Amino acid sequence: MPRLVGARAFFSSAASSSSSLTSASVSLWISPGIGGNVGLFPRQHALWLFRRGMSSKISMSLRSGIVGLPNVGKSTLFNALVENAKAQAANFPFCTIEPNVGIVAVPDTRLSVLTDISSSKQTVPASMEFVDIAGLVKGASKGEGLGNKFLQHIREVDSIVQVVRCFDDSDILHVNGKVDPEADIDIINLELAFSDIAQIEKRLEKLKKGRAKDPQTKAKEDMEAAALERINEALLAGKAARTVDLSNDERKQVQQLCLLTMKPVIYAANVAETDLGDPSKNEYVQRVVKTAADLGSEAVVVSAQVESELAELDAKERKEFLESLGAAEGGLGSLVKATYSLLGLRTYFTTGEKETKAWTIKSGMTAPQAAGVIHSDFERGFIRAETVAYKDFVSVGSLQAAREKGLLRSEGKDYVVQEGDVMLFRFNV
Repeated sequence: MPRLVGARAFFSSAASSSSSLTSASVSLWISPGIGGNVGLFPRQHALWLFRRGMSSKISMSLRSGIVGLPNVGKSTLFNALVENAKAQAANFPFCTIEPNVGIVAVPDTRLSVLTDISSSKQTVPASMEFVDIAGLVKGASKGEGLGNKFLQHIREVDSIVQVVRCFDDSDILHVNGKVDPEADIDIINLELAFSDIAQIEKRLEKLKKGRAKDPQTKAKEDMEAAALERINEALLAGKAARTVDLSNDERKQVQQLCLLTMKPVIYAANVAETDLGDPSKNEYVQRVVKTAADLGSEAVVVSAQVESELAELDAKERKEFLESLGAAEGGLGSLVKATYSLLGLRTYFTTGEKETKAWTIKSGMTAPQAAGVIHSDFERGFIRAETVAYKDFVSVGSLQAAREKGLLRSEGKDYVVQEGDVMLFRFNV
């Protein structure tokens, strides 16, 4: 995790040179808005540090890989989702030779509300990284098409968005000759499973040959082997690795393999513009929704065609265009919601005159862990978190008003952060 450049050296020198600033009395505080970052500063020397730009910008990294067979609209969707995307979408298989990466802002209307209330100079939304991964064909696990590169790149993401073609267009050729959502899904899932099976077999062979140096290591290896055997049985039965019930210790042992079918999957049914308002009339979409449910995944409906047009409109025009199509939101909002749901993520906020910012955390994280997303020292020196629910903050208009009305709570180390909490951390290091 990136650290606050030079801060530790400064704290050390400051403590040794000033009788009033010792290691026990350095009070640190969150200062949002310095160059768009959240910093960690001794209160007495804040201005000195501000002028030197010594701050830390840290957030949970969320990467989602967009995959799909050639000509399903994968790169077109990526281009539309990511501002200034450099991927070249074309009606030709494998036009995306190397993965293209783009960072998009996570849509959240609460940010603008908090910004207005706090009169913040800057607004920093949570971000999500999309990776446009080269298309694959049947046999990718054996190196067909761009299979080897595909499999290598997909191991690096947290979740997978599998774009499935759900529109007919004689001008855009389907790599297998016809539009068949279930067949497309099966091809990719089988290639991922074949790759996982090969990985597991190699690892099991190595574990059998290896000789553990001590009983503790042997116990861990035995646990890993047993877990991999169960996962392999599931894969051979046509199930994904993520469907296997593993203990936390077992999951930790097998995660080093970066199994592809362990990653959560969102199926993005790519429809024509005319079907976005009422996708229930699209037979292909219904088949994707059913398949996703059967696989324990989620399905969202998007239109790469519409997303491309939305990218050229301002906020007001986008809203009017979506309303004219009978759609509630664009594809980005749908994908983000589905991803947050699948990965079990939450958002909390920090807000002040300098900056209002959204932070992404995992559901179940305690206040110290949430503070650690901003900076590891925040977690290490955590004292308490002054917390108010988003709705309460909006209703009273400030942290001070929330404090006066008894809505601002002082939460300790065991507090589990809730969705939409507005927080101010107190700590010492």
